[in-house]
Amino acid sequence: MMRLNPAELNQIDKGLQEMLEKGRPGAKGIPNFLRILANSPAAALAYLRAEEALAGGRLSGREREQIALAVAEINGSKYCLQAHAAAGGNAGLSGEEIQSARRSAAAEAKAAQMLRFTQSMVLQRGEISDDDLSALRKAGYSDAEAVEIVANIALNVFANYLNILSKTEADFPEIAD
Repeated sequence: MMRLNPAELNQIDKGLQEMLEKGRPGAKGIPNFLRILANSPAAALAYLRAEEALAGGRLSGREREQIALAVAEINGSKYCLQAHAAAGGNAGLSGEEIQSARRSAAAEAKAAQMLRFTQSMVLQRGEISDDDLSALRKAGYSDAEAVEIVANIALNVFANYLNILSKTEADFPEIAD
């Protein structure tokens, strides 16, 4: 049973409702997470605008989904794992790549370093070593991309925490542990 109630569609401002529907192409209706988020139009707008801005950034959709999977696994957000496994598949990640990202790993060296950096950032709450940052740069990530990695981490931590708090009911397919 969810601890926070999803906003009823007739209670969501039409403009926000359109943004929520646009935010998840292929989803059947507005996912539970976004309906819970819609209880606060300010929080919903902040989340959706940040998500849209980051989608237009330097990181690819694949990279952003790998980050989301790693962060959700670290934080234990089952709902976000399911949502990002589906989104990761849509972004071109294979089942094996999705499982690897959950372990903060990847077969490709550059992505693997991004995920190690992500894991360090989350587990150490931003207190990473100079070596961690240097390794990210050596893997080919610029300072702008490092900032975007941190922004994606922050957005996903917010979603993880809200879904854990609310015990959001899954509306995405189950994934294997």
